[in-house]
Amino acid sequence: MPAQFHRPERRPAAAFDNLVGSHDPAEETRIAHATASALLARVRADDSGVSAERLIAYTGKHGIDEIAELWSKAPARSLPGALWRLYLVQAAIHGDPATTALLYERGRVELRSADALVAGAPVPASPEELVTLIDTIMRGAFRGDFAVALDRAASFCRVQASGATHTADDYEITEPDRASDLTRRAARLSAYADDLSASAKSWSSGTLT
Repeated sequence: MPAQFHRPERRPAAAFDNLVGSHDPAEETRIAHATASALLARVRADDSGVSAERLIAYTGKHGIDEIAELWSKAPARSLPGALWRLYLVQAAIHGDPATTALLYERGRVELRSADALVAGAPVPASPEELVTLIDTIMRGAFRGDFAVALDRAASFCRVQASGATHTADDYEITEPDRASDLTRRAARLSAYADDLSASAKSWSSGTLT
């Protein structure tokens, strides 16, 4: 039977109404792809930008659980998988902008690549500026060039991963548990970066579904 939502009037777009309860992995995959495609199409068709702004603000107001129910089990390199990773990155930055800024700045200094330029953060970036940055990237995903938004998010993740790795090294002797947490964070961010970059290439070639 249809899933019961506690706040049906607050869901950001009609595509969310397509979610149904299912324990069949094939059906869950079908639903994930269908809702992601329908939602993106609907938002892009809204020239006013209202739908996009609602989606950008959605997890801050309602949490990430309903988004997870839609897309968290989708293949990483798919449209729903890419959207899920964008929301995860956004939620992490909004949840702890101070740590995000610390790791980002460390990564920006240490990483020998153009990723910091691609991500587009100010130098140096304050916590508030990084919150604005991820919201700008999300806005680009829903209203601009989706591949560019994914590439920017991937670069952001690579800078953060570098920062987490080097900061973990600093704590290896004095705070090994913290170092381990940072190392796991770096690995997770690196995986997000790889998946987002691959999804960007697929989108550009018309093969991301």
